[in-house]
Amino acid sequence: MNRFLQRWTVFAGLVAVWQVLGWLADDPFFPPPSEILTAAYEWWVVEPENFTEHVVPSVTRLLSGWAIASVIGVSLGLLLGRSDRAMEYAGPLLVFLRSIPPPALVPVFLLLFKAGTSMQLATIVFGVVWPVLLNSVDGARSVDVTKVDTSAVFRIPRWQWVLGVVLPAASPKIFAGLRVSLSLSLVLMVISELVGTDNGIGSQLMQAQREFDYTRMWAGIVLLGVLGYGLNTALLAVERRALAWQPRSRDEQHA
Repeated sequence: MNRFLQRWTVFAGLVAVWQVLGWLADDPFFPPPSEILTAAYEWWVVEPENFTEHVVPSVTRLLSGWAIASVIGVSLGLLLGRSDRAMEYAGPLLVFLRSIPPPALVPVFLLLFKAGTSMQLATIVFGVVWPVLLNSVDGARSVDVTKVDTSAVFRIPRWQWVLGVVLPAASPKIFAGLRVSLSLSLVLMVISELVGTDNGIGSQLMQAQREFDYTRMWAGIVLLGVLGYGLNTALLAVERRALAWQPRSRDEQHA
């Protein structure tokens, strides 16, 4: 069987079962996939302004927050990972801040930034920076001792040492953190849009639920799943290209 069809067989089977059960149950809370697709078509294709006013701003905020958190996490993680003393001082603070659930800080960000894009970006950045930062710290610490000694012997400049030795060695763990943070940023994007805003996928989900428009609500949920799958697939493609120098496992070779 074609590998693509093999991968999607279970998924297609579940959708088919959902469709049959939806027809039989005729429950307005759990409409069949055909009705959800119809609602999605009418919402975003027949009325394209809904796509530009809600989906585009949500994706822009998601990617912007994730990019800012990635830059902060990688930079700070590499610095802390190569300095035991700095990590001793900063470690307890990082553990404390990481332990705070990001949704709990939404009221604080509302006070600081008011309702709008700034508050949403702050929520996303605070929540997704930790996987990148902590994986970067672990990656920076995993540099081979031989490479460290060789660089010291040849007196390689600091910036060249970081970019040419530390960053490549830490890249596998950095990408692992980026994948986790990307999925987390999708969750926090929705949470940040549930409060004090009237645009975005999250706000439209809340509005559809309040108006008892459950097919539109399910269409939004399916869209979030498609977005998450697409972004993760794109990041995996970038990771494979960036880490092509690494030996691949048997599973990756047959993926």
